[in-house]
Amino acid sequence: MVIVKSQNEIAIMRDAGRIAADTLAMLGEHIKPGVSTAELDARAHAFITRYHAYPTFKGYRGFPASICTSLNEQVVHGIPSRKVMLKEGDIISLDVGATFKGFIGDTAATFAVGRVSDVARRLMEATRGALAAAIAQARAGNHLEDISGAIQDYVEVRGFSVVREYVGHGVGRTMHEEPQIPNYRQGKRGPQLKPGMTLAIEPMVNEGTWQTRVLRDKWTVVTKDGKLSAHFEHTIVVTDGLPEILTVVSGQ
Repeated sequence: MVIVKSQNEIAIMRDAGRIAADTLAMLGEHIKPGVSTAELDARAHAFITRYHAYPTFKGYRGFPASICTSLNEQVVHGIPSRKVMLKEGDIISLDVGATFKGFIGDTAATFAVGRVSDVARRLMEATRGALAAAIAQARAGNHLEDISGAIQDYVEVRGFSVVREYVGHGVGRTMHEEPQIPNYRQGKRGPQLKPGMTLAIEPMVNEGTWQTRVLRDKWTVVTKDGKLSAHFEHTIVVTDGLPEILTVVSGQ
């Protein structure tokens, strides 16, 4: 069952989303060669808790860190480590969740470390654009397939592929609510979108094959062919008009 939120609940999710977005923006300022992913994790934990929120991912199903840090061929769920240092030319996807007054804001973005290859830049632009195209379809009266199709079309015409094993999702009091939101068409329209639905839309886009595998740590997902992957995500709420992005930076 898809949970429709009240206006009071959406107001709290707006605060949670802003904390998550501000955390992500802060981390972006520290992306440079020589920084460890553990340092990024520590900064995120300190920032989120400063606002009387909790890092949603910490301990979630046993996840050992406050954020996910996924480098290059890593798609999602990368574990921060003191041993992993950013290098010139890397791309890194940061996934941030903040729980505030019982509700969750969930957001992600992929960052360039210094100068990156042309294909890395195009991959990031395609993934960011796919997220925007998907959000534009998150309107009352549309169906879930409209979101999924917008992502697939935007990505594939640019020569990339969408991950199929991992999807977006509803979000609210828990991290993963109904509905699941595939980033590709499934041949069925899916639930009709209604005002008050809160969704975490998150295209995960690969340079090569869409197929993935999980590393021995049982968390880190990587591309099966070892090529690059990018990830962007916003939490949004369906309204009577244009969708509202809840994971926006303070002041924007």
